[in-house]
Amino acid sequence: MTNSPLIAYTDRWSARAGGRIAVKVSCSAANYRADLVRIRSADPNPAGPGMIFQDVPASFAGTYPGRKQAIHGGSYGVVPLDGLVLPEYWTLSVRVQPWLLDGRPQAVLSLQGGKGLSLYVSAEGVELVVGGARCQVAAPMLERRWYQLDVICAGGSLRLVQTALTQDWGVNGNGEASLSAAIDPPTSLLLAANNYRDHFNGRLENPKLLQGDDILAWWDFSLDISTQKISDRGPDSLHGELVNMPTRAMRGSHWTGEVMKWTDAPHQYGAVHFHDDDLYDCAWDTDFVFEIPTGLPSGVYGIRLQSDTEQDVVPVFVLPPPDTATAKVALLFPTYTYQVYANFERDNFDDAFRARRAQWGVYPHHPAEHKEFGLSTYNFHRDGSGVAFSSLRRPVLSFRAGQMAYVDLKGSGLRHFPADMHLALWLDKMGIAWDAITDHDLEREGVALLPRYACVLTGTHPEYQTPGTLDALRDWLGEGGRLCYLGGNGFYWRVATSGAVPDTLELRRSEGGTRAWAADPGEYYHAFDGGYGGLWRRQGRAPQQLVGVGFTAQGRFEGSHYRRMPESYAADLAWIFDGVEGERFGDFGFSGGGAAGFELDRADPLLGTPPNVRLLAQSEGHQAHFGVTLEDLLVPTAYALPTNAPDPLIRADMVYFETAKGGAVFSTGSITFCGSLPWNNFDNAISALLRNVVTRFMNG
Repeated sequence: MTNSPLIAYTDRWSARAGGRIAVKVSCSAANYRADLVRIRSADPNPAGPGMIFQDVPASFAGTYPGRKQAIHGGSYGVVPLDGLVLPEYWTLSVRVQPWLLDGRPQAVLSLQGGKGLSLYVSAEGVELVVGGARCQVAAPMLERRWYQLDVICAGGSLRLVQTALTQDWGVNGNGEASLSAAIDPPTSLLLAANNYRDHFNGRLENPKLLQGDDILAWWDFSLDISTQKISDRGPDSLHGELVNMPTRAMRGSHWTGEVMKWTDAPHQYGAVHFHDDDLYDCAWDTDFVFEIPTGLPSGVYGIRLQSDTEQDVVPVFVLPPPDTATAKVALLFPTYTYQVYANFERDNFDDAFRARRAQWGVYPHHPAEHKEFGLSTYNFHRDGSGVAFSSLRRPVLSFRAGQMAYVDLKGSGLRHFPADMHLALWLDKMGIAWDAITDHDLEREGVALLPRYACVLTGTHPEYQTPGTLDALRDWLGEGGRLCYLGGNGFYWRVATSGAVPDTLELRRSEGGTRAWAADPGEYYHAFDGGYGGLWRRQGRAPQQLVGVGFTAQGRFEGSHYRRMPESYAADLAWIFDGVEGERFGDFGFSGGGAAGFELDRADPLLGTPPNVRLLAQSEGHQAHFGVTLEDLLVPTAYALPTNAPDPLIRADMVYFETAKGGAVFSTGSITFCGSLPWNNFDNAISALLRNVVTRFMNG
């Protein structure tokens, strides 16, 4: 690592009181100090609530020796070959689809041990290297085309044969070259790397070791697709494993286009896509363990690390002891969304951002400066493919108090964890006791986690959901749960988890929706669980069915206001607006300057909004840069007839409805709503309205 900061990560983001969290630290100073704080507020804006850390006694508090812990990025496969005796005549074969021929030699495969063998591709062609000897095929390779490469050994002679498997008119992709060399007995086979470096960017399929027509080893990637195993169909069961999570369930050279689901024809999806910037597990050693006292109140805490010049505060969520609740209200932190966005390198890291960072003293490290910590699923790999996985086993710079997302001229520019802490601080200021729970806990414990609470609040952006988390919320609401959905663009994308690859989320951005990248046709199904990726709306589970509203429009990080709708004046709804004066409210806040902004949700009966929904308020006055979400467009907006009227789909709907068995849902339809809660020291219309709702939900 270059310019290595004092940085840490934990083996889990949440645990119950009485549990334990392991802390892994990298520090270039001689030593550092560790202690525990409770994070009350995470907003660095000097005009806002500020950063509030409260010291908490901890058994691990003390001074520790510093050490730099390395990160080894880049995915590859490794197969132990100890004891393998190569015959006099053999063929090593692999199918290759390069995705980034940038002039840097990239190892397709290598036989390790003594004088080994390595096979490289580059913009100049394919090269076979044995010790100091080498030969190169003169035929060109093209990106995203399939080739078969064969290394044929006949005694002391090695012949390299390149065969194009994709028809490119006017381009002859076939060729061969040879050299005289002998290799030592191999100890291992590396796929997509040599000596654990020179990583390959692209897809490999069907590595084989043959003696004539007999199979000595066949590493069939169409097996065990949902895992990181490499299975050998050969007689000696020379199995291996994948490292750093390359992408599986990828179209191989046998894909015909007639099958779209890999589980229907695994042999057509026998390719693995490797990247030199993949990262699954930093595998750092544990420095100390946070043994959580059984009496520690539930909430958001920080493992604070300090050297003479640096500080890092790693957030962790502490839940009550098992099978208990210590409050009527739970704040469900959208940690799956935090994980999907982890280390998102936004394109706004410029001089203005740096200036505000220095002026406000915001969190000092930005993903653009530290790509060694891995990418977000909102980024592309260097070879142009989208990032499909996000792991917790690494430092996550975006999951920090004070981490700023935007230079917000009207507010603080916070998103995700720091923005959700506006809501946590509001609960404290209102004197409402609350427990912290997370998406990860909801996945682990299921619907049984929720009935302990009279009311559950979401964060500002619970965008990413698994079938497990969505089912739990649906089933709980069906049994009388009361939910406040306090964000926008929630319950939008489906993600997958895996017991075989812990602490990881998989995302396939299929078909439509507002996408950072698009999965290729035929690659819409998750490798982890075989489930169809993409929008929940495309799978018959639009957010409107759960919370009454769903994603409708988006603009820049700016907010507007709400206007009360006629239905809100009904006598049976008067309790919601107690203390809220006037028709128009919410034209203020620390997120874009207004309670209704950035990403907006609407009610829509055709998408599942319940017929008993009460429309309380609707936003208006949105800036010209707001546009309707892509899944609602059938033709480009340029074909729409010109009009001066605002698009009716660009709005945030604030709704309330009651469910069976005494349940209810209140939804704000806006991602910036919670940013207005702290305004005027929490004395404002948005704060009053939410207090009315939460108090009512708490007390039935």
